[in-house]
Amino acid sequence: MAAIWAGIDAGKTHHHCVAIDDSGRRLLSRRIANDEPELLELLADVLALGDQVTWGIDLADGGAALVIAILLNHDQPVHYISGRAIHRASESYRGEAKTDAKDAAVIADQVRVRRDLHLLRSGDEAVTDLKILTGRRMDLVADRTRTVNRLRAQLTGIFPGLERALDLTNTGPLTLLTGYQTPAALRRIGAKRLETWLRNRHVLRADKLADTAVQAAERQHTSLPGEKLTAQLVRMLATEVMSLNQQIAELDKRIEARFREHHDFDVITSMPGLGIILGAEFLAATGGDMTIFGTPDRLAGFGGVAPVPRDSGKISGNLRRPQRYNRRLQRVFYTSALFSIRHCEESRRFYDRKRAEGKRHTQAVLALARRRVNVLWALLRDGRTYEVVPPAALAA
Repeated sequence: MAAIWAGIDAGKTHHHCVAIDDSGRRLLSRRIANDEPELLELLADVLALGDQVTWGIDLADGGAALVIAILLNHDQPVHYISGRAIHRASESYRGEAKTDAKDAAVIADQVRVRRDLHLLRSGDEAVTDLKILTGRRMDLVADRTRTVNRLRAQLTGIFPGLERALDLTNTGPLTLLTGYQTPAALRRIGAKRLETWLRNRHVLRADKLADTAVQAAERQHTSLPGEKLTAQLVRMLATEVMSLNQQIAELDKRIEARFREHHDFDVITSMPGLGIILGAEFLAATGGDMTIFGTPDRLAGFGGVAPVPRDSGKISGNLRRPQRYNRRLQRVFYTSALFSIRHCEESRRFYDRKRAEGKRHTQAVLALARRRVNVLWALLRDGRTYEVVPPAALAA
């Protein structure tokens, strides 16, 4: 049986594929367009070279989505190897040039010699949808953060006292800034009329917000250069933040509805600290199939909550944070651990014990996150929801 290894250096418009045999000899090297007819032709040509083909690729989505789907639909094994791993591996190959053909050849050879590469699988529709929805949510949250920062900068330039007094992440202060941005405008309307204006726009605690804004206006009687134009920008930015808040809220509803359709919804959300959004992001980052990782240790390593040794010579026991991990999944583990400290007595006791041992706050939270990975792994493996006292302990 002739075995073939094919590496694909993926791109947006074109890919480059190199196929090699068991001796590393190139059998095919071709640049192909990222279109279905050309990709199907490449698949047929590579399959004609041998009886068994193993594929490798340096992207797991985006521009590589079409070629991956075609290969998986034809029952082809596809392994993922990161661009960083390819860059490091290419240094051990002859020549300093960097071309798509060389990268594809490195991918093919790495797939041939390595046994620890991630095997891509067809994800279920719910996980794919959650990946798209949570990715969009991250973009919107990042846009909102940038817009709020711009809003603060502009408001500070003309009315620093009001910027200090308002929490611009809340709807009430944003609503205020869509109507009034300068000290003079706030003094003219006064606290009573401003309160009525805010109440008509369904702002909570309108009286307190109106008093805060007018008090800030009474402390500044100087009109700063560019105040009129900056006030217009403040109004536009405040309106933009409110629009982003509305988009995020609507997206959260869609994420929850789709997440509830997943068979592991009850298991994941039963874990203290893992709510709707973090649970959906966990599925989006992992694919929901724990058999891919094999052990909870590998899941913890993938999520960046398992320290790695850095020993040399007589130095041993030296641990450090890993450099290669899924930062999105680490945020899920870390944030959920923080929430669990507030709402779960078991987590709080574990955190306090680590702090008593001399660990810093971040170290104690990471230690808790690592412990919670084992618990979540067991819950998903057994298909049961979280209980403070596990069934095995009750039986004993």
